[in-house]
Amino acid sequence: VQLVESGGGLVHPGGSLRVSCAASERTFSNYAVGWFRRAPGKEREFVAGINWSGSNTYYADSVKGRFTISRDNAKNTVSLQMNSVKPEDTAVYFCAADPLRIGALVSTIQRSYVYWGQGTRVTVSS
Repeated sequence: VQLVESGGGLVHPGGSLRVSCAASERTFSNYAVGWFRRAPGKEREFVAGINWSGSNTYYADSVKGRFTISRDNAKNTVSLQMNSVKPEDTAVYFCAADPLRIGALVSTIQRSYVYWGQGTRVTVSS
């Protein structure tokens, strides 16, 4: 499964941005999906995750209440809506798919995710 992120760019603090992840295969709709990010000089970290049906989501404390993950299985896409962004949200954002998580489960652990995109850069700056 190939994953391609899009929608990154420059946004002012307090603004909004939506990044998306498109998958190459229909089996993507059966997988849990996570968004991760790597800020400059830092390790990659979990941001948000969604189970295969979209009925369960999970967020890192740092983005809870500001970011929303969603999916459209008919279009084979997962999106991350980022509101009230802060300079510390500056990072390369990656989507990843976990083919083994079933039901409502969402993993926050990177090694659970088998398929990864190349990332899209988000810069929050005035």
